[in-house]
Amino acid sequence: MKAQKLGEKKYLAALAKNEYPYLPVLDDLITNSDISGEMNLGLQHISLDRVVGTATKGRTTAFASNFMPILELNTEFGSKWSSLCDSHIEEGIHDPIKVYEYMNKFYVIEGNKRVSVLKYFGADSVPAMVTRKLPKRTDALENKLYYEFVDFQKETGINYLWFSQLGGYDKLRECIGLSPEKPFTDDDRMDFNSAHLAFDTAFRQKSGSAELSMTVDDAMLVFLNVYGYQALKDMSYDEVKTNLDKVWDEIVLSGQKKNMTIAPKLEPVESKKKLFTITPAPKKLKVAFVYDKEPENSVWIYSHDLGRMGIEGKFKNQVETKTFANITDNVKLAECLEQIAQDKFDVIFTTGPDMLSESLKAAIKYPELKILNCSLNVSTSHVRTYYARMYEAKFITGIIAGSLCADGKIGYVADYPIYGTTANINAFAMGAKLVNPRAKIYLEWSKVKNANPKQKFQELGISYVSDKDMITPLTASREFGLYSCNGEEIANLAMPFYNWKVFYEKMIQLILDGNWKLEEKNEKVKGLNYWWGMSAGVVDVICSNHLPFGTTRLVNLMKRLIKNGTVNPFYGKLYSQDGVVREDEDGEMSPEEIMKMNWLADIVVGSIPTLDELVEDARDVVAYQGVNTPENLELKKTTDKSNA
Repeated sequence: MKAQKLGEKKYLAALAKNEYPYLPVLDDLITNSDISGEMNLGLQHISLDRVVGTATKGRTTAFASNFMPILELNTEFGSKWSSLCDSHIEEGIHDPIKVYEYMNKFYVIEGNKRVSVLKYFGADSVPAMVTRKLPKRTDALENKLYYEFVDFQKETGINYLWFSQLGGYDKLRECIGLSPEKPFTDDDRMDFNSAHLAFDTAFRQKSGSAELSMTVDDAMLVFLNVYGYQALKDMSYDEVKTNLDKVWDEIVLSGQKKNMTIAPKLEPVESKKKLFTITPAPKKLKVAFVYDKEPENSVWIYSHDLGRMGIEGKFKNQVETKTFANITDNVKLAECLEQIAQDKFDVIFTTGPDMLSESLKAAIKYPELKILNCSLNVSTSHVRTYYARMYEAKFITGIIAGSLCADGKIGYVADYPIYGTTANINAFAMGAKLVNPRAKIYLEWSKVKNANPKQKFQELGISYVSDKDMITPLTASREFGLYSCNGEEIANLAMPFYNWKVFYEKMIQLILDGNWKLEEKNEKVKGLNYWWGMSAGVVDVICSNHLPFGTTRLVNLMKRLIKNGTVNPFYGKLYSQDGVVREDEDGEMSPEEIMKMNWLADIVVGSIPTLDELVEDARDVVAYQGVNTPENLELKKTTDKSNA
């Protein structure tokens, strides 16, 4: 009778919402034309959460959609249900049911009442003889997710995992060390089952009735990213609960990302000293800068180190900085961050997107540390991220190139195909096209295997080139910024550059004034992302004195218009290599759309390289933040279809 009341409540709630009040019927959901074949999976223990309906209409109207009975107790059905209930209490239900599995959900062929009784008593699983109905492959996200699940189950025999985003199973393989050379054994499966059960139980208890747009396994990936699989296996249930509390904000934020856009902070907030505070004894703020290379060997690192030297000069009596260079992998980075924490540093800047994962682990372990990571289009609740709107400067150098290049053939050298780089390329192309309708941008990637952009441009007869943004003390080449070349003679025309000194000064001032948490107060979602540009002074363009007077005036005008927000490179109707990206003749792309840009403008000749095409030392960065990740390719495909 209690079960019947639960069923009636669900039944009436469905009717009130004009929803189907009974169990879903597989025969009504699919036809033979939807199926590519069947596969007998034999006896398995299946999760009752995924038993959602019946195979045929049969007894479907005897149950509400939650599998609770809605027929009366004094019917034959009611008598059988009650007898089965008594049997379960006395000795348990052991006979396997029969089900079809379709898209990782189960539909009962035989055993509806057993499922109903077990669900009433809150059982986790039931033995079942399973027949899989394989759907035909399509481009739909759910279909692709399902086939990732099928492949993973074949490898491991695990049938209860489900991710809401493409690539989840690959990430899990990496976490647990699964590879063709190391097959999954029965012991591996038992270890994983035990670890997963502990996390699953702790997660469900923690989440309660909270509505998170993610699966348990999505959340487990966040947990594993911080603690690792071996650590999870070794944790007691109480330790899992404790550590889950520590990363809960990250899990919630991860779930929210699918339904939100990252809203970067586009302008600095002026820091003001607090009044009426008791000033403690002077103590220098200890600031660490973590680099993957030496400043002398990397343009990117050199630009950050100039910023570091800038804050040392400005805050010489208040700040002490130290660099940690050649931190080339995650093992070294973890050791480095641990040492920095032990040495009682206050602030850490990690200067590459591939450093974010270890930065997050350190921030959770040492919550008193203020850690910022230089990356774009990512958000965490423990690590703030920062980047610069270099595309604004590239737009201006594109204008210069287009105005000077008579035949319109312009070369462009890019390095990593990551967030931000595509915006830079496209903004340069928009600038060139603005002043030269014949403009074509020939794109080459310096991080592609066997790349030789210089030779390629010579073969094409290209004399205007946008190359790396600046040089380092050990590279005396003049092939940087925008330049023209006549044989071996190079004339530098303009140089876009990062002025990280401005960003670092403002962040340090914020901390010294006691206003570190100032910007968090009005945030609905934890996680701050700074993305400053020309208006903040973080990017700029230095022009050669040899530029024509009219071009220089145009550059200065564009700088002012970009700084005051009058001009956006991505304004009006926009075309990619695949067609229209933005239809509206008025208005402009939002910062979020620019950050997530994974297409190339129609006048760009070239393509975005895949991970396999890149040199070894570029893959870690691109694997983490590349625009050709499975999620981004899926987003691009969806966008292309919608535009079509």
